[in-house]
Amino acid sequence: MNRRDEDVDERISDFDITKYLESEDDITYYLEAVMDEDPALLPAALREIARINGGMTELSRRTGLSREALYRSLTEGSDPRYSTVCRVVAAYGSQLTSKKKAVTL
Repeated sequence: MNRRDEDVDERISDFDITKYLESEDDITYYLEAVMDEDPALLPAALREIARINGGMTELSRRTGLSREALYRSLTEGSDPRYSTVCRVVAAYGSQLTSKKKAVTL
């Protein structure tokens, strides 16, 4: 890897989406983008949102779920229950919805 590639890698790794999540609408658009691109990233995205909104303690209060359950559910590579994801998403003023996927022929 040359120096230019290292500079690009460093800038990318420094990116912090949470700096741009200033409202419930921003959070909703972010979650939509995650779900459109790679739903497997949803637990990590929800963890980042929790971090800027009072942490797991506050999320626990909002959802009625224990902090321990939230940490387990929102760790990288986790496969949280649908009901847990719905409660967390609702805590941030959003809801999961279904939409028709574009079909390419």
